[in-house]
Amino acid sequence: MAALNRWTASAARVDLAELARLGVCLLLLSAASSAQQQDLTQLSLEDLMNTKVTSVSKKEQRMSQVAAAIFVISQEDIRRSGATNIPDLLRMVPGLEVAQIDASTWAISARGFNHQFSDKLLVLVDGRAVYTPLFAGVNWDTLDVPLEDIARIEVSRGPGATVWGSNAVNGVINIITKKASDTPGGLLTAGGGTHEQESGVAQYGGKIGGSTCYRVFTKYSNYGHFPGLDGLAADDGWHLLHGGFRADGSLSGKDSLTVQGDTYTGSEGASIAHIQSIAPPDNENVDRLAELSGGNVLSRWTHVFSSRSDTALQFYFDRYARSGPEVREARHTFDLDFQHHLVLGTRQDLIWGAGYRRSSDQTEGTIDEAFLPPNQVFQLFSAFVQDEITLKPKRLILTMGTKLEHSDFSGLEIQPSARVAWTPNDRHTFWTAVSRASRNPSRLENGADINVAVFPGPGGMAAELTLFGNPHLKTENVVAYELGYRAQASSRLSLDLTAFFNRYQHLRSTEPGTPFLEIDPLPTHLVVPLIFANQVHGTTEGIEVAASWKVTERWTLSPGYSLLEMHLHTDPTSLDTTTVPDTEGSNPRHQAQFRCHADLFRSLGWDTGVYFVERLPAQPVPGYTRVDTQLSWRFAERAELSVVGQNLLRDHHVESNDINTSVNSSQVKRSAYARITWRF
Repeated sequence: MAALNRWTASAARVDLAELARLGVCLLLLSAASSAQQQDLTQLSLEDLMNTKVTSVSKKEQRMSQVAAAIFVISQEDIRRSGATNIPDLLRMVPGLEVAQIDASTWAISARGFNHQFSDKLLVLVDGRAVYTPLFAGVNWDTLDVPLEDIARIEVSRGPGATVWGSNAVNGVINIITKKASDTPGGLLTAGGGTHEQESGVAQYGGKIGGSTCYRVFTKYSNYGHFPGLDGLAADDGWHLLHGGFRADGSLSGKDSLTVQGDTYTGSEGASIAHIQSIAPPDNENVDRLAELSGGNVLSRWTHVFSSRSDTALQFYFDRYARSGPEVREARHTFDLDFQHHLVLGTRQDLIWGAGYRRSSDQTEGTIDEAFLPPNQVFQLFSAFVQDEITLKPKRLILTMGTKLEHSDFSGLEIQPSARVAWTPNDRHTFWTAVSRASRNPSRLENGADINVAVFPGPGGMAAELTLFGNPHLKTENVVAYELGYRAQASSRLSLDLTAFFNRYQHLRSTEPGTPFLEIDPLPTHLVVPLIFANQVHGTTEGIEVAASWKVTERWTLSPGYSLLEMHLHTDPTSLDTTTVPDTEGSNPRHQAQFRCHADLFRSLGWDTGVYFVERLPAQPVPGYTRVDTQLSWRFAERAELSVVGQNLLRDHHVESNDINTSVNSSQVKRSAYARITWRF
């Protein structure tokens, strides 16, 4: 658990006028811009509205037909961002909360409920889920896909459970990598700076025979320490060595096969709150080193029966091990997924499928945290069907479907949805959706014993505050109502607007139990229990706006804004007094983004991103404005030099200080780095 001593510096509010002033400055500084590069803002009207996405229905759809709040981060967006990791890329998405906890740990969520393991957000890499059932969340440190190999990142806010299943409650992040045929030849990158001290990628792609393309890569990154909340070095530096491959080939005129995999190893430091002794009661912060390793292999076979029918069979095996900082875990996951896409007549486009997942873990507890039982096998059976019905060709589309899942944690869950997209003309799309989604309990919530702290009890006896799992915990449920509008107002201006209202039931609470004496471990001490339960309910609502304005052929502005309101309540029988204020006060009410791209000369580009996050009163974290900028110079046909500055406004700032984390928070510091990229 996080340190007991919260950071108590004043939570001075960042004035919204500061963001406005920065935006005006960027407009004036960028007004001189030059040469053109291809991205979504430069596509024709027809091309933009026909941009294909796959995350909403597990099949390609034109943006004009998508009845969901979806944001696409293209490869050009990635190159221009100056980001070195996926969490920093996600800051540009309205409706996502991205907060860095320490040098290697992030809290990322959609539409509220943000903490280290944000349990209502599903993340996939080429169809492989990276959501861990131990803590119900994502280990962002090992999600180390080379950014040059990402084709796009599709971020769908709102429930996606009808096709993706449980835990796709508030959003789905689908990271889609390039086909091997799109990365021929060699790639070398090398860089270094003040925080990411050394980094590099070596990659080569080619052909085997006439129908199979491949690529292989290796990547290394080494990050320095952040300052702790006390201003001293937090000892949270980390490094990761990562390698992988992908091969795409044609088995016949109707069959194609993809095989890909990767492996990694590394270590990372962290500071954690630790119980040094029970008697006398002694809590302290200690520095720990976590060893990381893992790998996976994925295979996808696609067969085309005709232009109206095709199938896909996907298998993957994933293994990882994390030794620390609080608990040791090894996990093996086997997943099999089948889907069939079938066009029926002229008005129905049907997709259905079934899946099976088996995940087993082995854990080794410490004085701070343990799991009961220490080893467990988890199975998940699923089936889904979704039908896209054309009510009026090219104008009105109704999409209906449901997912059936049976898991060892929660039994049978039904997760339906209905979506309508109305496209009155090629420039405008109106859409609405109603969805139900569920979040399965995690291993931690079902069977963990977490010793939070020790303190003097009555009569001088030592007392220990312990959080206990509950094997009878229910699934959390949401019914979500969404309304959206997507438009290409002109050849230079696009707009995406979403409003949502979510109603939650059976949200997790922590209820006080009856204290009892414990003699093992000695000495005898009083245990003050907290027990997980499902006694919180409530609603969230908000709006999300994204726009892109191509001011000139050489100058593009991309602003965004999101508003989030949370209204949570405990059930009448609940005695939990902390969960509601902590959850509501750990998510920013207002967020804003402002990105600017300018081509200064034919080979010189300048990109700047400004990100405003309102204060988090429950933690407490003051509001802050983050400014990142990149100057890129294409000095040869296949070579580019980039110089990047990050967090330029302040020497350091805090983005998260949540007590419900496994590591102590540190301060994100101002940093700079340079990188050279050579393709051959």
